Amino acid sequence: MPSADRAVSRICALVSLSLLVLLTPVVPHSAALADTKYPSKPVRIVLPFAAGGVADITARVVAERLGARLGGRFYVENQPGAGGIAAARTVISSPSDGHTLALLSNGTAISVSLFNTLPYDPLKDFAPISSLGYFDFILATGADSPFKTLADLIAAARAKPGSLNVGTINVGSTQNLSAELFKTAAGLDFVIIPHRGTPEVLISTMQGNLGLMIDSYSAMKGNLADGKIRALAATGPARSASTPDIPTVQESGVASYDVVSWNALFAPAGTPPEIVNTLNRALQDILAEPEVKKRLLELGIEAKASTPEEISARLKSDIDKWRKVIEKAGVQKQ
Repeated sequence: MPSADRAVSRICALVSLSLLVLLTPVVPHSAALADTKYPSKPVRIVLPFAAGGVADITARVVAERLGARLGGRFYVENQPGAGGIAAARTVISSPSDGHTLALLSNGTAISVSLFNTLPYDPLKDFAPISSLGYFDFILATGADSPFKTLADLIAAARAKPGSLNVGTINVGSTQNLSAELFKTAAGLDFVIIPHRGTPEVLISTMQGNLGLMIDSYSAMKGNLADGKIRALAATGPARSASTPDIPTVQESGVASYDVVSWNALFAPAGTPPEIVNTLNRALQDILAEPEVKKRLLELGIEAKASTPEEISARLKSDIDKWRKVIEKAGVQKQ
């Protein structure tokens, strides 16, 4: 073939290739992600709590269902520690690909104001996915206590300021700050005694050393059923479906009192919206399942999904709420 013909052939080939490139549709990044199976490897849910508590049980129930629904393995990794710092660092230092998730809670909101320096910002470093469940705390007294109602206890505390002992777990916990909030909301003067753990609080209450204790329903359930302690009130604004027979603190005369704790699923900031939406849709279905709702309700947890925007707003409002409680109570920052 003459050189001129070869040159023409090459030019035609180049033109054809250029036209092919121009006519080939560009696949957007979101569409490419949509075609990628999620999850493509095991997904860990990192908890800032030890195994066996309300958050741990909730996370394990949800992880099992997520794995079944999305066709992958979801598992819980417990990394307990003050302020959830270790757990938070693990998650925010992981790739933003949806394969490492965080369980944040009401305790996360408290940590923002409880620590002088928190090495993460829960509002900026995490992408909200959905709430998992909400639960009240219970105000209880010993079986032999003279207080039959919370109104009885309030009247006695007002009659003898400083004479009532109230037990909670460690300073800065939601239970401890719930006691601080109760003190100011009810206008009472009582002594808050922190304990190292719930078992110690329960023993002190049953022995009559405490006039009142505040903790989760799941932590008290067995002793309540056995009649070793008596529930006086629940901390939520309305009676919980898990404890419909327990009146609220508001019903007992403290109109402004409202404490509802929660657990929620978050991802590292920058996680693709497609993955967040996939997880949110799955959680909306899972947390509406009668079996899941029943299982969590037995522990005092009301299973409830939210939009990412709703749980983000809840986190922000609780940061503001507990900051005021901490400042008013003069809780020393850590």
